[in-house]
Amino acid sequence: GKLMHKGTEIQILDLPGIIEGAAEGKGRGRQVIATARTADLVIMMLDAQSGEAQRKKLEYELECVGIRLNQKLPNITYKKKPSCSMNTISVTTTVKLTKGLSEQMVKEILKDYKIHNAEVILREDISIDAFIDVIEGNRRYMPCLYLYNKLDTITIEEMNRLADLPH
Repeated sequence: GKLMHKGTEIQILDLPGIIEGAAEGKGRGRQVIATARTADLVIMMLDAQSGEAQRKKLEYELECVGIRLNQKLPNITYKKKPSCSMNTISVTTTVKLTKGLSEQMVKEILKDYKIHNAEVILREDISIDAFIDVIEGNRRYMPCLYLYNKLDTITIEEMNRLADLPH
């Protein structure tokens, strides 16, 4: 359905549940996930009793197809240049790298992707996986809000613990 809020039209889609193996196409999973990629916000409805396990499975399935929930696009400038006789990979860092990525690792990753002439500026300490996400260029970063139903089936302590979880 569609909802009007402060002059903005908001479309709400209720997608079928994502099951384990959806990223590989199980249970029409690829169709569901392809639709999710077009969203500006994901709202995940989770069962309070199995919420954390359910949440991890869903996040994993979305991660497998390039959807990054509640993460921001790494602050990196990456420019692939046309090949020439003097191919060079220039890496500039403005922060100390502590998460496994190094200038040499950047060069190795780019060579694995057959990129031999590029300029990279790292303005944030990121992991190797986050750098590969930038190179791939097909990742979707979006916010996710987690909602829990069936709260009457859990204890107050468990409810308070869920309330303290991020997002």
